[in-house]
Amino acid sequence: MGFESEYIWMNGEMLPYKEATVHFMTPALHYGAAVFEGIRCYDTEQGPAVFRLKEHIARLFDSAKVLGYEKLPYSEQEIIDATKQTVAKNKFKECYIRPLVYMTSQTNFGLCLEGSEPHIGISAWEWGAMLGEDTLEKGIRANISSFTRHHPNVAMTKAKVAGNYANSILAKTESVRLGFDEAIMLDPQGYVAECTGENLFLVRDGKLFTPYTATVLEGITRDAIVKIAQDLGYEIKEQPIARDQLYIADEVFMCGTAAECVPVTEIDFRSIGSGTAGPVTRDIQSAFGKVLRGNHPRSAGWLDYVY
Repeated sequence: MGFESEYIWMNGEMLPYKEATVHFMTPALHYGAAVFEGIRCYDTEQGPAVFRLKEHIARLFDSAKVLGYEKLPYSEQEIIDATKQTVAKNKFKECYIRPLVYMTSQTNFGLCLEGSEPHIGISAWEWGAMLGEDTLEKGIRANISSFTRHHPNVAMTKAKVAGNYANSILAKTESVRLGFDEAIMLDPQGYVAECTGENLFLVRDGKLFTPYTATVLEGITRDAIVKIAQDLGYEIKEQPIARDQLYIADEVFMCGTAAECVPVTEIDFRSIGSGTAGPVTRDIQSAFGKVLRGNHPRSAGWLDYVY
């Protein structure tokens, strides 16, 4: 499947897909001066429902603030409503959603937001499991990237700034060319940070461990996994994690909006645990899947129905 849809919302208008364009001289295209979100909508018995929509839009606005925009032309509620309108207009039951706030200006093409104007667009398209349906059980192969994750005082790690993802592109491309599915990136101190677009967890002796959020994106799916795991009775610790701790883990899995919850069954040519999804990962996957389909006690607070 491609990224096509019938309509894209742009600056208050619902435009046909081919008309939703930006000019070549838009500064965001040249300098990466944009912030975005990745959101999923799921088909449930009560109709299409967007997972943690309010939290995603709040983070979009936080990212814009971190980039330097103190005020956007629309409120959070207006963007929430526009997101649901975009899904409904395209008649999607299940889709991936991409809101984008980007720098544009008729007078300023420099490296400063002053004098620029933020524009907002929202697209949606039908997209299944990012890494393939079979990876939910068999998992993926990853390597430790030669590229380091951002230093928090070099590129803001709490914002989904488009320009930051050149770092992910370098790492992901290297890993795929080496024959792996995904890259695991270390922070500037040499500890495990995150994957190119996902947060990481390891399991050892029935306990879950995950890196501190200081140098990684505070993932909304990560937060959901933490709460679900705690509901299931698992102990979770945030702490520095060395790369060799991944090798000797009982299980490793990654999570994110696009990837959802996927086991990592091989790292740097070393099999992790049994080489397939472990029992803790499967337990969390099962509960997470129920949440997304509206069949879990947490669904009521985390699903925002389109209609």
